[in-house]
Amino acid sequence: MNKILKRVQLNQETVLMDIQAPLIARKALPGQFIIFRVDEEGERVPLTIAGSDPQEGWVRIIFQMVGKSTIRLADLKVGDQLASFAGPLGKPSELDEYKGKRVVVIGGGLGTAIALPQADYLHKIGAQVDVIAGFRNRDLIILEEEMKAVSQNFYLVTDDGSSGRQGFVTHVLEELIQAGNHYDLVLAIGPLVMMRAVAKLTEGHGLKTIVSMNTLMVDGTGMCGCCRLTLGDEVKFSCVDGPDFDAHQVDFEEAIRCSTAYKEQEEYVREQEMILHRCRITGEECHG
Repeated sequence: MNKILKRVQLNQETVLMDIQAPLIARKALPGQFIIFRVDEEGERVPLTIAGSDPQEGWVRIIFQMVGKSTIRLADLKVGDQLASFAGPLGKPSELDEYKGKRVVVIGGGLGTAIALPQADYLHKIGAQVDVIAGFRNRDLIILEEEMKAVSQNFYLVTDDGSSGRQGFVTHVLEELIQAGNHYDLVLAIGPLVMMRAVAKLTEGHGLKTIVSMNTLMVDGTGMCGCCRLTLGDEVKFSCVDGPDFDAHQVDFEEAIRCSTAYKEQEEYVREQEMILHRCRITGEECHG
């Protein structure tokens, strides 16, 4: 159990892994997540499920090397085991009602990995799916062909114009709306600032919009309160009430403030761990 069956380096900072987890694979649905620990002393880290195969018994995760635990996870090889791999957690995305309807799925950066299983599910139930995928530059593009395969229309955007068209996902969405395209659902997954921009745009057009909120999290059961969100006049917990929420109700300003609460400490730890990571890869002696 929890054995790494497959490892693929998608780009310099993004890794795909298939983890042996038959019980989770049988139950996992789009939108749900797992919590893993690399070792017995490691922190508990949530990752949204990027795919699964109930017959073969594996669960796919795609992650960026952004902190101590994900850097250490990236150092593992096929055959290595994780200390723990718990799930599926969270509520599945409610997508069945969109059979035969028109949906635009928007993935920003690593959010594309989370958006893919949702776009795939919508495609399989007969929804008409348009996909907009945005990245900072061509070197960070992931899952382009996979997204094309499950979409009626696919739009690739990069901030610097190095691949696809130059701009942001909101530029494409605005053009599609202005061209007379009507969507029964807009599903946006990515950085908070991107989801906030999408929500602001769609609210002005009266389009139902769902976002996936990947907040700080510890236990995954709502006990710790770290994943608290404000939606309108209500307080929700992304681990048990989400991670999908009505974009027009989310207090994005609060969510952004909370997401950067430990930024200074996280950057320091990441810098130190990346030094150790490079030493492990090169075999050089590490100091400090």
